[in-house]
Amino acid sequence: MPAFPKAAHEAVRDTTLRGNLRHATHTIRAKRAKAVAEVSDWAELREAGRRIKDHTLRHLDRYLVQLEESVTAAGGTVHWAADADEANRIVADLVRATGETEVVKVKSMATQEIGLNEALRAEGVHAYETDLAELIVQLGDDRPSHILVPAIHRNRGEIRDIFRSEMGEWGRPAPEGLTDTPAELAEAARLHLREKFLRAKVGVSGANFMVAETGTLVVVESEGNGRMCLTLPETLISVVGIEKIVPTWRDLEVFLQTLPRSSTAERMNPYTSTWTGTADGDGPRTFHLVLLDNGRTDTLADEVGRQALRCIRCSACLNVCPVYERAGGHAYGSVYPGPIGAILSPQLRGTQSEIDASLPYASSLCGACYEVCPVAIDIPEVLVHLRERVAQGGVVTQRGAKVMLKPAKGHTAERAAMRAARWALGSPGALRAGQRIASRSRRFHPRTLPGPGRAWSASRDLPPVPAEPFRDWWQRTHGGQGTGK
Repeated sequence: MPAFPKAAHEAVRDTTLRGNLRHATHTIRAKRAKAVAEVSDWAELREAGRRIKDHTLRHLDRYLVQLEESVTAAGGTVHWAADADEANRIVADLVRATGETEVVKVKSMATQEIGLNEALRAEGVHAYETDLAELIVQLGDDRPSHILVPAIHRNRGEIRDIFRSEMGEWGRPAPEGLTDTPAELAEAARLHLREKFLRAKVGVSGANFMVAETGTLVVVESEGNGRMCLTLPETLISVVGIEKIVPTWRDLEVFLQTLPRSSTAERMNPYTSTWTGTADGDGPRTFHLVLLDNGRTDTLADEVGRQALRCIRCSACLNVCPVYERAGGHAYGSVYPGPIGAILSPQLRGTQSEIDASLPYASSLCGACYEVCPVAIDIPEVLVHLRERVAQGGVVTQRGAKVMLKPAKGHTAERAAMRAARWALGSPGALRAGQRIASRSRRFHPRTLPGPGRAWSASRDLPPVPAEPFRDWWQRTHGGQGTGK
């Protein structure tokens, strides 16, 4: 993937994409606002969620061990995966052990993060997405562009065309004369998927939460396809990031209020599925839990950046972000788009690549994302923190070891400007002289910036320089003394 500015430049020229995004994000945003307004103690719930997540992350080692013990005691098997390659290898081995060549999947961002579908395909195993939006993305040989609605960039006409041309290659073809009516599109997907649900012997899932005290996993969804994946197959394999853990069932109660309202604008998800190990005659006979690190403990070592691990994947930040609304999810080059992706992906993957070094700059720092986050992640703070890392380099944690990161290319001027600002702000005499020179030469100041700054000032007015610096005004009007008022 190219750097974000280049990818976004192409995306904003797609008027159909921008129309689809604008309609969808504004609709979801308005519904969410109404759902949140119904809860009188929303601020308290938000703070409770933040505290639960921070407490869990501080004691993650203890709760993960407790989770493993609970899952094992309930009849499940726990596997630990340090990175994507190890997780893919574990899942592929488990599927091969069953002798099956097909799996059905409930929507899972963790499996998208590690590229599980591609890894299974290389092993001769076909993975079928069963979430409606994920099915659209898979049939269209596309990539997700939203956390909650992966096919948000598609309209009904495009979805109809994809179903007509591709469904037959993956299984049951679309009905003759399929229109773009939502009910007909949903029925076509239902008929197509039903055959796979009834045939599949292996299911693959993620989880929204894991409860340490009981070993219970939780998936919330709106369609029922997830529940089919979780209950019908004989073998269930769940791949879950280690940050998805909560200590107790009581803690879970907070998130089952905030997640639905922040994501689908519902008081409660239509389907909230929980499973604890295995049970005779009920659900899968074999359950495997793959706990995925893949950069999460490195992120945990960063005192500022670790708050990104609070994320409960609600997507509220995407729906209010002016940058995401115009550029779309594909420009972020990650399964995690939008504001949360701009801080999570560079931490999980590092900032060495061009795309990851550009993501912390994919924001206007307007703060709307922080205002709607149900676990109070200060995304603007982390964005600025990561910008410093990209521009200045410094010590970071990679695979558990401290390493010195070199500054990214293309930030020489930025570093020089920051060094100059540091010197000026630390030298009162120089700062005062600079302010006076700027004020006295204000009539000669350009209306636009030269060089690379031209792109910024092309759509913004440069702030005017005052005729007199504040220090001089204060000295003249108050003699440099406080008024006591």
